Amino acid sequence: MTRPILIAAVCIVIAGIAAITTVVLVRGESAATPQMSNEQRAAREKFFGSGTPLPPIEKGQEMRPKW
Repeated sequence: MTRPILIAAVCIVIAGIAAITTVVLVRGESAATPQMSNEQRAAREKFFGSGTPLPPIEKGQEMRPKW
């Protein structure tokens, strides 16, 4: 084998390994998150407020803090 063919083959192998590693890592991160327990949900609602969406902003209403 000549040197350029050997270098190209090594680059292709490295690119393949990188692609496979990326797929494995992305699949591992995208696994479904476990459901929260009732205790965790209550603590979250206490800290962040209820999970209900905020009311729509009326026309002309200013978006600034109430303090």
